[in-house]
Amino acid sequence: MIQNAVELVKNLRSYPEEVEHVEFKRNFSEAKKEAEDISALANSAAYHGVPAAYKVWGIDDATHDVIGTTFNPRSKKVGNQPLELWLRQHLSDNADFEFEVFDCDGKQLVVLKILPATSYPVTYDHHAFIRTDSSTHALRNGSAQESALWRKIQQSSFESQVALEDASLDEALALIDYSQYFELLDIPQPASCDSIAHYLVKDDLLVEQDDGRYGITNLGALLFAKDLSAFPSVRRKKLRIARYQGKSRIDERIEREFSEGYAVMLGTAYSYIDGLVAAGDVLEGVRRESRRAYSEVSLRELVVNALIHQDFSVTGTGPVVEVFDDRIEITNPGEPLVDIDRIVNDPPRSRNEMLSALMRRFGYCEEAGSGWDKIMRGSEVYRSPCPLIEIKAASSMRVTLFQPRDFKNLTLEERLQACYWHACVAYEARSYITNATLRERFGVSGSNSAQISRLIKQAVESELIKPVDPDASPKYMRYQPSWV
Repeated sequence: MIQNAVELVKNLRSYPEEVEHVEFKRNFSEAKKEAEDISALANSAAYHGVPAAYKVWGIDDATHDVIGTTFNPRSKKVGNQPLELWLRQHLSDNADFEFEVFDCDGKQLVVLKILPATSYPVTYDHHAFIRTDSSTHALRNGSAQESALWRKIQQSSFESQVALEDASLDEALALIDYSQYFELLDIPQPASCDSIAHYLVKDDLLVEQDDGRYGITNLGALLFAKDLSAFPSVRRKKLRIARYQGKSRIDERIEREFSEGYAVMLGTAYSYIDGLVAAGDVLEGVRRESRRAYSEVSLRELVVNALIHQDFSVTGTGPVVEVFDDRIEITNPGEPLVDIDRIVNDPPRSRNEMLSALMRRFGYCEEAGSGWDKIMRGSEVYRSPCPLIEIKAASSMRVTLFQPRDFKNLTLEERLQACYWHACVAYEARSYITNATLRERFGVSGSNSAQISRLIKQAVESELIKPVDPDASPKYMRYQPSWV
């Protein structure tokens, strides 16, 4: 339901003339023409990057005077079918619209609100339309306009879409923890609600609607919602953390779901995970010291990666952290956008640029591209097996962190993977690996260098690494990833 239709029409009438995303009509014409207009307005809204398009009946299109209309979409039929049902049958599935009938200055008006096309252009009977100035026309296949529309649709992001609309400013601010926004950016919080809204609109957390009311974007909800359940588009994207009393999912578990937005709850989530992960004792010389079971840097980076890089088009599931006695598994919806074997060294890519950029500004993650070398380096410092990266069923990615293990307790595959990722991390730092650096990575003494030499030979034969200079003497041999 359009909450503030009278104020909306007042603002739309203030346009000096009709624009590509607003149309005024005296009365209903014919169903075919209205369907073409819905296609054109949805596509024009996407083309021009506006939150919605509108068609208003009962307004003179020349003077913008309120004249009223006899059209009523609730009683209008096409043949024996209600108008709205007929429109939805003939328009493509991505057409999203609603009618509102109301009185203005004692006259009946009708507003049709149309959301921008998503995924692909909105079509009527498989034909797409668009508006130029105030006229509707077919979108010609292969035209520059069609190419530009596709580009705009593909560039439009889930983050910028509206999670909740038609709220007053007070209502919108009551649903989000906006004080955290100013605290994380270390800037003074303004005293007035209008000034607070100014900052939030600039960072695409809120949008100001044509009727003077506000919408909360998916980005605003994901980051600052007091309760994600209040937003249907993101309510399944809560972070879930489970602790199993053993090494299997059939073991008893405790589970906690974090309902707040990511920027609000991350500190609490980190502390909760820390409480679930028991610290172990290690010998340093003759002294026994307590040490964390997992690299803090690796764990934090992986949790943030799961939140930031999830695929929001995968519905019904969200990021999950599962803690077992011997490992932590972190799963997020969506497959990685880069080849797993090159995840440390390839140029970074993100599905959710707006979310990534704000999380970096809040200090929750590193500059783009530096996260995975820190994750791998963390496992090296702890002398743990390298994180295992897997593509799972239902388009999800799982990363497993392991507790430290001695070289003798690693499988051959774990040793080879550690050797490969050690070479990748070194290459990212403009360096190379040697027998000595691998001994340090595994905690192997110099007297056992022959073990590392055999491992290097196996890694070369497996085409994971290769010599920098094949003619160098064994003493000075250095290695790099095989793809260099």
